[in-house]
Amino acid sequence: MIFELLAAAAKDAAPQTKFGIKEALLPEGGDPNWIGIITLVILVIMLFGSLFILFTKYLEQNKILKQHAEMKSAFWRAPSLKEGAAKLEKDSAWRQIVDDGLAAEDQHGKMVNETDAHDWLHGSLARSEASINSYLNKGLAWLATTGATAPFIGLFGTVVGIYRALINIGIAGSASIDKVAGPVGEALIMTAIGLLVAVPAVLAYNFLQGRNKRIGELLSAFSTDVLANINSKGAVKPAVKAAPAAPAAKPAAAAPAAKQ
Repeated sequence: MIFELLAAAAKDAAPQTKFGIKEALLPEGGDPNWIGIITLVILVIMLFGSLFILFTKYLEQNKILKQHAEMKSAFWRAPSLKEGAAKLEKDSAWRQIVDDGLAAEDQHGKMVNETDAHDWLHGSLARSEASINSYLNKGLAWLATTGATAPFIGLFGTVVGIYRALINIGIAGSASIDKVAGPVGEALIMTAIGLLVAVPAVLAYNFLQGRNKRIGELLSAFSTDVLANINSKGAVKPAVKAAPAAPAAKPAAAAPAAKQ
């Protein structure tokens, strides 16, 4: 009985103040921390925007790489570029390069100077390739900006939170550890959130940028092959693996001899 009374007295004597993100933004009996709320909203928007860009760009890259694998197995076996293009998907990046190359070839013959004509054809394919790379890079600037600024935005929220905590401590006239540690700890939460937003954004940027470089190399190689094929009137083609031979048909089993 005595121990229970001592425990109850200690519980009543202990400070009952709650600390957390909610108390930092919406303190009881005080004005809402609007600067902290706005800072948190900005960081949440950055986080969800980064995740959206990561998943959408990853799916786009996978689609282009899958189309490249399908293109390698069928495109260069066609007798001409037009017939090969018909085997590609209409919204394919590889189909776009072939179509732009064929369109440039129609204008190629109208130019008198062969050097200028070659430069025109090469430039047309380079523009097509650059437009695809530009499309793949859309959204990466958001990731780079988020990774660079999110920690500072969180730090701004922390500075404002510490300032508010010090003002409240000065008004209360008490600088005990429980009065200082709680509000300052609440303010540091904003810095942690800023880092939580920035690190995934930086990792996603580096990951997607590396895959874009790989796709850019494949586009450049394919564009060069298309240019060589057009200039050689279809004589130059990259080496392709032979199609797998169909399995030989098994001989039919001999019919049983008829009984006499």
